[in-house]
Amino acid sequence: MAGFVIHLCVGEEYIRNFPDEIANHDEFINGIIYPDLTKDKATTHYGPKSSKVNLKKFFENNDIFTDFNKGYFLHLVTDYLFYNKFLKVFSKKYIYDDYDILNKQLIEEFRIKIPKIVVDQIFFKEGTTKILILNDVIEFIKETAKYNLNDVKREVMNDNKDWLELKTLKKI
Repeated sequence: MAGFVIHLCVGEEYIRNFPDEIANHDEFINGIIYPDLTKDKATTHYGPKSSKVNLKKFFENNDIFTDFNKGYFLHLVTDYLFYNKFLKVFSKKYIYDDYDILNKQLIEEFRIKIPKIVVDQIFFKEGTTKILILNDVIEFIKETAKYNLNDVKREVMNDNKDWLELKTLKKI
């Protein structure tokens, strides 16, 4: 899963890009963080694990008519893109440290507020990242937030392989 801060940055940037699409900011943000608030991330990500998101399966019982579900779907889209288009290698050992090292800079860059429900799950560290590069993450956030959710839904439901194929990452 992309870290909470990355998800929140994508969400705020999405609102900036599509200001007329989100009526209730808090519900949208709740939807963005919801999938990672559970221990069973496979269930909330509709795949065997959070890095193997099945976007089409989300629509078997949901739609994106509510701001909560728009946030939820954006979370899944972000994870899909993060693991299948953005990351080149993966390491559980390093990725969470990288999130903690980048969190402060991303919060400042995208002017986000951390919801109380996750404030105790966001950490800050000093150091050098091993997998993620700040400028690349900033660009990923900006590019991900440009995808209109209705367009992504249409492509997913039309079986566009760009949204359905899962990549296996090289582990380091």
